[in-house]
Amino acid sequence: MAIAPPASTQAGPQPKPHDEPKSQPDVKDTDTGIELEAALPVAEPSVALETTPRGKKKKTAASDGSALLIAGVEESSASHLAGSSAKDIHAVDAKFQRLLETVHENRPADDLEIIRGAWAFCLQQHEGQKRASGEPYIIHPLEVAQVLAELKMDSTAIAAGLLHDAVEDTDVTSVEIAKRFGDQVAHIVEGVTKLEKIKFANREDHQAENIRKMLLAMVTDVRVVIIKLADRLHNMRTLEHLKPEKQQKIARETLDIYAPLAHRLGMGKLRGELEDLAFRYTDPYAYEQVSTEVDALRGAGEEFLQKIVKQLEAKLKEFKIQGRVESRIKRLYSIQQKLVDQKIPVDQVYDLLAIRVICNSVQDCYALLGLLHSIWRPVPGRIKDFIAMPRPNLYQSLHTTLIAEGEHQFEVQIRTEDMHRVAEEGIAAHWKYKASDNVSAKDEQRLAWVRQLMEWQREMTDPNEFMSTLKIDLYPEEVYTFTPKGKVVVLPKDASPIDFAYAIHTEVGNTTVGAKVNGRIVPLRTKLRNGDIVEISTQAGHAPSRDWLSFTKSSRARNKIKHWLNEHQRERAIEIGKKLLDREARKYKLALGKFHEADYDKVASEYGLGTQAELLAGVGFGKFSARQVLNKLEPGSTMSAEPQAPEGGVGNAIGQMSEAVKRVFFGKGSDSLQVEGQDDLLVYRARCCNPIRGEEIVGYVTRGKGVAVHARSCPNVQNLLYESDRRIQVEWSPSPTEPGTNKAQTYPVKLTVLCDDRAGMLKEFTAIISDDGTNIRSVDTKPMSDGQVMVDFVVETVDVRHLNKLVQNLRKVPGVRDVQRVQKI
Repeated sequence: MAIAPPASTQAGPQPKPHDEPKSQPDVKDTDTGIELEAALPVAEPSVALETTPRGKKKKTAASDGSALLIAGVEESSASHLAGSSAKDIHAVDAKFQRLLETVHENRPADDLEIIRGAWAFCLQQHEGQKRASGEPYIIHPLEVAQVLAELKMDSTAIAAGLLHDAVEDTDVTSVEIAKRFGDQVAHIVEGVTKLEKIKFANREDHQAENIRKMLLAMVTDVRVVIIKLADRLHNMRTLEHLKPEKQQKIARETLDIYAPLAHRLGMGKLRGELEDLAFRYTDPYAYEQVSTEVDALRGAGEEFLQKIVKQLEAKLKEFKIQGRVESRIKRLYSIQQKLVDQKIPVDQVYDLLAIRVICNSVQDCYALLGLLHSIWRPVPGRIKDFIAMPRPNLYQSLHTTLIAEGEHQFEVQIRTEDMHRVAEEGIAAHWKYKASDNVSAKDEQRLAWVRQLMEWQREMTDPNEFMSTLKIDLYPEEVYTFTPKGKVVVLPKDASPIDFAYAIHTEVGNTTVGAKVNGRIVPLRTKLRNGDIVEISTQAGHAPSRDWLSFTKSSRARNKIKHWLNEHQRERAIEIGKKLLDREARKYKLALGKFHEADYDKVASEYGLGTQAELLAGVGFGKFSARQVLNKLEPGSTMSAEPQAPEGGVGNAIGQMSEAVKRVFFGKGSDSLQVEGQDDLLVYRARCCNPIRGEEIVGYVTRGKGVAVHARSCPNVQNLLYESDRRIQVEWSPSPTEPGTNKAQTYPVKLTVLCDDRAGMLKEFTAIISDDGTNIRSVDTKPMSDGQVMVDFVVETVDVRHLNKLVQNLRKVPGVRDVQRVQKI
């Protein structure tokens, strides 16, 4: 029987073999925050497990193209794959046999019956469904289960992996799954299932609530998130069959949420594959560029590593240190991060080449570190001891960067077998289940941040605030600081004394007035470094400042500051709202006394609010017009009489503007921005980020200045949106033209190009920009000390797509190291 070749673990943009089905049950719109299932890899060779009369299993090779006999299931997948080719049917059966073998090999004591039962049920429920490539849908849950089996997860998790889409994509309910497979499986499947029936205002809210739901379920059973990561991994491996826009959205979400989540759970191997697969789609040009440069260095690099490995193995034998040596070239996404952060070429990445030595004991690890430093010269500042000070995800290893002959740098990681297993598989590495306690003490430590996040989320009504907190909490780097008494306080990179204060206690943070670092008084915005001894000065009655949000890094500090500010700012906004409403009522000679709380509540409900207090706060923040609220309290009241002389304020300032200014700033006019449901608010693009058409944007109501529109990626957005009451829905209006012309409206954008200093470079840049029909407003060049030059362009662009095309064309010029957009002009 012919067996299909093994599946490739690398996915990438390839020609689509099939047209995407127009109406398949598994296809969902990513605009609602749901990823589409992609296509399956080709089947891998396998053997069948046949049950003998005594119940023992023996391996038998299938001898023809007919369906395989699956142990414990009366029929093969053939009866449920009507219309599929013999090759597809065989591929499905072979994959299931491979799954059973993997589970039996990794966990021989586990009962396979629950897996067989889940498989039979899965075949029935997904009968007739296809993936975006036209392949049988059943391949997807099967591949997810295979990833879980390779992570050595238990039978319950694998059964849940097979059923993870059953509630979402079929008529099956959680109650039915609980009856058939038990409450644990039902709980896991429910945790992975997305929120389909609830309508959300936008894709971001939908995504945030799905993530929140998953993490809530993960607190009680971490298998929920492990299955979700396995699900995302298979989707990323088979992403090439979707449209480019959907590929971009799914890949970006993977880099923002799922890869950092895998890192936080210590699952380094899975995280690495997710990042590299996502990088291929989020920035295809950079991926190809880095891949080409690494391939050019690969031959010499591998030869160098083989030489170092032989030397190391000889030294281990000579000094009788038990251990094995591995080598690797750094992953592409990690290389790209270094290139962007440090503005260096690939050959200057210090850990491009790396050696890993896995020893038998911790003592051997430290002995080997000393031995290495006696053979090769270490790079100062590059020695890190994560054994004595493990990372929060429990990663442990010794790191050192060494300089070999010829000034070649390479990194060495030293760890034990147990440390290596934890570094590769994380929370899945030592998975244990007992009747009363299904999470080990180490896993509890790894999940502590999730439990804390779930406590904070009760105070977070705004989904965007929740996502912001989550992304901060997934930070990859930490600093280790100390109290004067020697207690270790772990904080995110670039944390401030304010972060330190809130890590000690909320009240200490709220009343902080000053700080000493290593005995010296320092500003509160000082960035803390490893080993700093921090002492906090407090003063009773002192309160947090809004400015603190601009330099705090930990989610704990930011949430406590936001909570305090929300409470006090809200009280102030309600007072201002009452005054504005009273002042507007006097203009129109309207008595507010005749309106009762029920009247205000009714108007509040029209704005999507719950109470009178929320309505008054909205008026106080400037989100709602006092005149509109009065008109809703008593229809026609603001039209019955001429208002008195105008007083200061946004609405009146707008009334005095010229028509030209109105055209530029007003949402309902010819400009490109509009505010939902409002026609008397000033709208302007924030100068800190200068959003352009096509970018995702958020509106923020400022006091006395109207609505500032920021790009969602703007670093100031998270600081501004701590008051969710002041966020307002804004959108790009239909594509406008400049007044008096048929030309599309353009936006000034600043681009910085870092390149080699060679003759003719500027001429090539200007030719590319002008050939694209783009106007150049200004050019500035600045020589760098390392023989490179920085060129700043301010160009006029129509939208994000136009800008991205221009950036890619500039990147293709030989000698260009990097092209970045500068938000502030």
